[in-house]
Amino acid sequence: MPPPPVSAPPMVGKQRRGRAAHRPLGPIGVQRELSFAGVHVTGRRRRPSGERPPLPRDFRTTAKPLLLLTGVVCAGWLTLFLAPGASDFWGRIDNRILATIDGWRNDVATAVFRGVDVLTSQVTQRLVRIGLILALVFYRRWRHLLAAVVAIAVVQFVAAQMSTIIARPRPLIEALASWRGYAHPSLPIAAMAVTVGAIGYGMFPTGRWRKGWFIAAGTVIGVAAFARLYLGVDHPTDALVAVVLAAAVTVVVHELFVPRQVFSVTYGRGRSAHLDVGGARGDAIVSAMRDQLGVEVVGIRPVGLAGSAGSTPMMLTCAGTDEDYEQLLFAKLYAASHLRADRWYKWGRLILYGSLEDEVRFNSVRRLVEHEDYLMRAMRDADVPGAEPYGFVEITPEREYLIVTEFLEGAAEIGDVEMDTEVIDAALAVVRRLWDGGLAHRDIKPSNIMVRGSDVFLIDASFGQVRPTPWRQSVDLANMMLVLALGSDPSVVYRRALERFSNEDVAEAFAATQSVTIPSQTREQLRLRTKETGRDLVEEFRRLAPRRDRIAIQRWSPRRVGVTLVTLAAAIALLMVIIDNLQGQGFL
Repeated sequence: MPPPPVSAPPMVGKQRRGRAAHRPLGPIGVQRELSFAGVHVTGRRRRPSGERPPLPRDFRTTAKPLLLLTGVVCAGWLTLFLAPGASDFWGRIDNRILATIDGWRNDVATAVFRGVDVLTSQVTQRLVRIGLILALVFYRRWRHLLAAVVAIAVVQFVAAQMSTIIARPRPLIEALASWRGYAHPSLPIAAMAVTVGAIGYGMFPTGRWRKGWFIAAGTVIGVAAFARLYLGVDHPTDALVAVVLAAAVTVVVHELFVPRQVFSVTYGRGRSAHLDVGGARGDAIVSAMRDQLGVEVVGIRPVGLAGSAGSTPMMLTCAGTDEDYEQLLFAKLYAASHLRADRWYKWGRLILYGSLEDEVRFNSVRRLVEHEDYLMRAMRDADVPGAEPYGFVEITPEREYLIVTEFLEGAAEIGDVEMDTEVIDAALAVVRRLWDGGLAHRDIKPSNIMVRGSDVFLIDASFGQVRPTPWRQSVDLANMMLVLALGSDPSVVYRRALERFSNEDVAEAFAATQSVTIPSQTREQLRLRTKETGRDLVEEFRRLAPRRDRIAIQRWSPRRVGVTLVTLAAAIALLMVIIDNLQGQGFL
């Protein structure tokens, strides 16, 4: 029996040979094999319980054997306390090895290994760590910096506590170098190992560069550990346990807090919010689109990165049966890093604006994409022109999701088109529809306003609100008028705005406008415009509109006071802890 007819959403395609190609995408996932207007639809497939998601969240392959080795060494180390006679057993092995090394001693080797031992000194480690801090600050890798501090602090604390509890004396052979405290585990070797590990994760891109660094660093650590055995200040098991402890903590901290998939180390241009959509993640996107939306994706290309700081936008090329056409979709990838950024953003808005911006943070990436998907559909129902939403797909459960929409073929950012009265009227009509629908976009800026002919589309509803404050709706109007004035004349924009808004509406909009209410992209363009022409567009609109007192956005409430005080106290406490760790653990 043939499938029932299904209404098709608007076409998102792009024609290869330069012809206009506005064909419908067709129903997604109605049956297993189907072709609609050149788009190859394979049908949706439910992922059975227990089957791995498209991009499972796992440790890197290199981390697994290291953690396994850590478990084996920890089990062996525990025998020092749990198994009768185990301590004597390990001691005999250590002493036998050290006795052999003692027989190799000579003046030349002693001088060489004393020089090598300088690598484990506190002065050397302090200089290396200061260099690491400066490099991470220079490249603004704040999470890598925090991970390095945490890893070093944990290793130093655990190693120091183990050393005090075990209280193992130094080797029986003659010590040829200075030493402090107990022998097990080797504190200098642990400090050196965690430092070079933090350098590898924070400064080297994944691949042959990072692998080469760890091979070279491992070799140097091995030589330094042997030097301390030769000099008679460490037992072999002291150095082994120190290396394994430092490596395990470094791997766990960095894989959990700065996973490669989210916080990749690169030296090219770009923002930390933008994730790599190639490799395993690219394959996962293709698989998820095929199984969950029934669309066969044959190409993925990042687009619009300059105007996006809260997600990774991309263009998806869909398989087609018509050789003349390529069907395109637009998608945005959200990950746990974007969720954390959204939480901090809302926390900061609460401190800055109080009750006017009192929002509830999202507790998962799923809720974040559900919110945007819902807002896009709410705006569509309110006749706000925008990209047709097609839903979202799961890449990694609760951590990565891809929201999919129509690709506005032939559309360009409003800053790249000629600004005539038709475009101005259409853009102002978008704000009027937002007002009438009880909605606010909250991020009206050039990169979120697309123009095709005389039609204006508003995209990216991730910050949108239903039943927003009147102040926020007024700011939407002001931001739209500022964007329009950047490409035309403020007096023209003001006159056209009076066709849909009252004088009081416009006056209220610019009475509520301050620097922090204007998106950064618009703010930068306004700054350049003022520098070139000497004209302040915000002040020009205020002169055109009726006089109105500024609207104070600094509204205080008990919750805002409490959050501000807690944040200030936490910042001071964190700063004190960091300074204490920097000083106590050899950073400074």
